[in-house]
Amino acid sequence: MELLNNIWSALTTPNETFMNILSIPFNIIEITLSMFLFSSILNIKSTIKQKLLYIFLISFISIIGNYFIPAPFHLAINYICMLICIHMIFKTDILKTVLAFIIPIIIFALLGMFLIKPYLYIFNISSFELLNVPIYRIIYLLSEYIIAIIIYFIFKHKEIDLNIFNNIDIDRKNKNIIYANLCFGIFTLLTQAIITVYYIDNFPLIITFLSFITMLVYFSISIYSLTKIMKLAATTQKLQNAEEYNKTLNILHDNVRGFKHDFDNIVTTIGGYVKTNDMEGLKKYYLQLEDDCQKVNNLYILNPELINNPGVYSLLTTKYHEADEKEIKINMSLLLDLSKLNMKIYEFTRVLGILLDNAIDASSECEEKIINIIFRDDSKNHRQLIIIENTYKDKNLDTEKIFYKGFSGKENHTGLGLWEVKKILNKSKNLSLYTSKNDKYFSQQLEIYY
Repeated sequence: MELLNNIWSALTTPNETFMNILSIPFNIIEITLSMFLFSSILNIKSTIKQKLLYIFLISFISIIGNYFIPAPFHLAINYICMLICIHMIFKTDILKTVLAFIIPIIIFALLGMFLIKPYLYIFNISSFELLNVPIYRIIYLLSEYIIAIIIYFIFKHKEIDLNIFNNIDIDRKNKNIIYANLCFGIFTLLTQAIITVYYIDNFPLIITFLSFITMLVYFSISIYSLTKIMKLAATTQKLQNAEEYNKTLNILHDNVRGFKHDFDNIVTTIGGYVKTNDMEGLKKYYLQLEDDCQKVNNLYILNPELINNPGVYSLLTTKYHEADEKEIKINMSLLLDLSKLNMKIYEFTRVLGILLDNAIDASSECEEKIINIIFRDDSKNHRQLIIIENTYKDKNLDTEKIFYKGFSGKENHTGLGLWEVKKILNKSKNLSLYTSKNDKYFSQQLEIYY
């Protein structure tokens, strides 16, 4: 009985030591909930290992900061570490990292504004008692976490997510608007949180309610505006791809019409070789015919449904038409889901663009102008392969020196392309580039491990 009385006494009286102990498990719970909220809302895919690593690191940093770094500096350090960990562990871009950081803060801040005044009123306590009496603090935090869990399940089971952020390139002007809005939102939220903590006892319930509604409306409008900007960017990107695809369809249509027009002549010519048993002549004719068939096949592959990443599709169609104007024959094979590339799309398109530019430049100088592009998934070795082969003129080309800064075998070229590629590769642990050559082809094989 005495033990129960002691426990109750510890729970119902201000107890700084007990509050510090309680802060550890509640801190871990809040970090876990925050992670589930932003990963669900922003549709961030992650493994169990990534999730556990994030929870452990942020919990450890937060606990150490709370005990050894004075307020409010520990909050700044915690926030900076959260941003870094989200970016490094979940491999998100800058915009998604900032959103993943701010969305849970907004949700918990709005929940706090919504709950705190009614809670103080119902229990007839002051804000000091809420912060320092364990039983009141426990009930308050559990109420907040339960609502946060409900919000998480709403997003998860109703399949509500902001997946419009995936694979969309936003221009600098819109990015600046988004960042400015987010910064202003954070400042407003922090100001409101400080006012709530220090002056909540002096505010009437109606003022607290109006403050909550105002903040809720502000963030709802901000999220709505952000969604519209992202949808506009996605629509613009789709229109650009549609233009490229329309251009490809026109060329494909002309080729098919040409085949249809010449079909009788093609059959008659083949028949002539067969009747005379001229197999050598038939082989030569077949190879010439195969070239035209391959060209049509490549145009079929240049389809946004097959190349299912807008940025990569736009790049490939642009480079294909550029090569076609220089009468370079391109053979393309696509056996890879580009929406599941285990590499940042910005870096991937930079590397791919540089490699294709070099291949076009090199093959354009040859009598036989050929580029082979292969995308395939090597599941046995847990890697994605992008292979670019091209004919080349300089058989003495040094495959190591080409990656040096400023090295170029052509006039008026900076020699920075492959040097930039090397910088990108050196930053990533799952990327490799193998360069080789033979009597006919110069080859670059990009390997993306997963």
